[in-house]
Amino acid sequence: MKLVIAVVQDGDAAALLEKMVENGFRATKLASTGGFLKKGNTTIFAGVENERIQEIIHLIKEKCCVTQQILTPITSAGGPMESYLPHLIDVPVSGANIFVIDVEQYIKV
Repeated sequence: MKLVIAVVQDGDAAALLEKMVENGFRATKLASTGGFLKKGNTTIFAGVENERIQEIIHLIKEKCCVTQQILTPITSAGGPMESYLPHLIDVPVSGANIFVIDVEQYIKV
């Protein structure tokens, strides 16, 4: 058995969880916050049989797409504030970060 941890964008979480349930996967959903963009995301934990790992990874890839986000970087204005014009940066945002971890023991009570 494996523990699959998927950190996904909030906007993708509901559709992913629905698809997982349709395909017989059970999961736990937690709200989390990304360190780079400081935005909300969702972390999903699922215990998965070894033979179904590729199936769940395929579902995650299908429902969680890379998106672009525009950021305004924080920079110091080396002169008068009137001359400060922020520039925008287009940053790709990962659809999902997936971790697959061996489970030594699984107990359901």
